[in-house]
Amino acid sequence: MALPSAPPRPDRQTLSRIDTGALIRDARRYAGLTQAELAAKLGTTQSAVSNWERGIDTPRVDTLGRILKACGFEADLELRFRADVDRSQVRRSAAQTAAQRARSFTSLATAAKVARRAHEVPSGA
Repeated sequence: MALPSAPPRPDRQTLSRIDTGALIRDARRYAGLTQAELAAKLGTTQSAVSNWERGIDTPRVDTLGRILKACGFEADLELRFRADVDRSQVRRSAAQTAAQRARSFTSLATAAKVARRAHEVPSGA
């Protein structure tokens, strides 16, 4: 028996760069709902949904959660210190070709192997 495939879902987005209107529109479309149907589920008007999707109005975070839930989705919020991510390193890696990344990985793997050997205690010592 085959497992059902996962339904399509909106892409993961960073909160500071989120396009709330597009997120709402995509979630609604993935759920197969019209603006009027989503509005009815939320107890609001079709024009309110339209205004959110067009970016004329932005729902509060709790309302956004209810909108996504009505479309069958959950919103996850992950907090992390901005300093935890070295964005310059990410940009450098993204700019590399696949071959350059592979060579870099091989170099790191070799360095790790050498470091492990340096910490090994010789037998009989």
